[in-house]
Amino acid sequence: MFRNQQLFHVRRLPHFLKGKPVGNVNKNVLKNQRLYYHESIKKAQRSGKYVLQTALVAGTVLVGGIFIKLHNKEVAEDEENEKYQQERAGDLQNCDDVKRLSLSEAIRQSRDLMQRKKDETGSPGLTIAVSVDGKTVWSEGIGYSDVENRLKCTPQSVFRIASISKSITMTAVAKLLESGDLDLDKPVQFYVPEFPEKTWKGKKVQITTRQLLSHLGGIRHYSKDYMKNKTETDNTDKAKDAKAPPNTSSDVEQQQANMDRRKQEQSKEEMQLDEYYITRHYSSVLESLEIFKDDPLVHKPESKYLYTTYGWTLVSAVVEKVAKMPFEKYLQETLDELGLENTYLDEHKPLIYNRGRHYVKNQKGRLENAPYVDLSYKWAGGGLVSNVTDVVKFGNAMLYSYQTRTSRTASQAPSSSSLTNSLSTAKTTRKESEQSAANSRHLRGYLKPDTMKMMWTPVVKPEPKWEGIANNGYGLGWSVCNRNSEHAFCKDQKFFVSHTGGAIGASSVLLILPTENSLSQIAKGETLESGQTDKDVRESTSLYSSPPKGVVVAIIVNMISVGLNKTAYDIARIFEQVDTKL
Repeated sequence: MFRNQQLFHVRRLPHFLKGKPVGNVNKNVLKNQRLYYHESIKKAQRSGKYVLQTALVAGTVLVGGIFIKLHNKEVAEDEENEKYQQERAGDLQNCDDVKRLSLSEAIRQSRDLMQRKKDETGSPGLTIAVSVDGKTVWSEGIGYSDVENRLKCTPQSVFRIASISKSITMTAVAKLLESGDLDLDKPVQFYVPEFPEKTWKGKKVQITTRQLLSHLGGIRHYSKDYMKNKTETDNTDKAKDAKAPPNTSSDVEQQQANMDRRKQEQSKEEMQLDEYYITRHYSSVLESLEIFKDDPLVHKPESKYLYTTYGWTLVSAVVEKVAKMPFEKYLQETLDELGLENTYLDEHKPLIYNRGRHYVKNQKGRLENAPYVDLSYKWAGGGLVSNVTDVVKFGNAMLYSYQTRTSRTASQAPSSSSLTNSLSTAKTTRKESEQSAANSRHLRGYLKPDTMKMMWTPVVKPEPKWEGIANNGYGLGWSVCNRNSEHAFCKDQKFFVSHTGGAIGASSVLLILPTENSLSQIAKGETLESGQTDKDVRESTSLYSSPPKGVVVAIIVNMISVGLNKTAYDIARIFEQVDTKL
């Protein structure tokens, strides 16, 4: 018999299976069943403990995961909301979707623009430097700084910066203004009695320093043709007075046509004027006033804009008197404070390392060395040499001064312990705390924000129009272009300041494109002060954090009469799109 069949021949026990009694069971079988039963119970107990522990751990993980998930979701929603607000503010401000560029792509596009300008003008060499938010991201030289010796341009090449000198001189003037030593609205004779009083149509008029800084003083530029034209006009008017009534429509049209013709001739022959080629050395600023101080005014002060470098020579005489030291010395102190170690007076004798050569073209269009000139008669208005590295550094100093919202110095910054305590007690987010700490470490700008705002506010809208640039004006020592965006998806010109320069054998430009972040700050919930409007906030410099914010472009070419302002603006707009993370 099989073993399983032998198991059921033992005594009878009360056991039920499906409700029915079963016969006797073998003792060994019963013992085995009991052991199996106890092991099953123990296994079930162990399984229960494991399940319980697993459930507890799983529950803890689940609960923690829920909290983490909720926290991450909250953070993500905050970040998404902030991003949305920034995009919304950007849409409101720019009305366009700006594609972000990598730095290498921005450099490639800008290098092509520079090469185009070199090819179009036949310039032997040019240099450029670009900074974004205070950091120089690209500097390069293209072509030759010395054609004869085959020396290539580098960012360290030193050339004439021409009228960018006016913006640097304006900084020196602003320091005297902030100290209270200079009043811009007093007649210049109050400071420089050596300059004769002027008249207009027989009446005495006053010329102020403020008018000179904005080219509104009526002082002539290099051309003297206005004196000849004025005499001819006076004689013609006298003859007409005897024959016909004045101010007929035909007379007015003829006068306007003559004026337009003279302007075209003057613009065409600007760099051929004799006073560009002065070789005499003037030992002092007051001595250089002899060139123009006895000439009549071109127009009544404050009545119209006339770009004039000689007006800035008179400004330097005012500075010299107020500072009680030679203008050259005071200007050098300003350059030292600004840290412009490669910016000098354009003097012939001193050794200036990395100084390049300057070039002009002859009547056949062939390249020639620029003739020797002495710029001692216009140190303030066009007498400096520098390189693009220094010029960009100066631009960032001005941009920082314009945007900074604290005048606290490093020595006045709070200690780390007090800062930590204040941050721990404040109910702010980590981002706000970090921003607060960053703001407390800001050094003050070289000039006050209010001073910068005054300098960068257009006083007049001049007659000349730059290529492709509209809505331009002139502030104090700076050309100012206001924002010009009238239609959606159309031309969008942003606010920027700049100064171009033209000298014998050189052309230059410094352009500053500040970041327009005011609307972004409003969209993120910046609180307005009592009585302050959105317009006030947009015009305020207090909304900028961690300045400088914006793009600064400097270009210098060692060739006469090269227009650079539009090229610099286009390059600034390219670098404005750069995503520094790419």
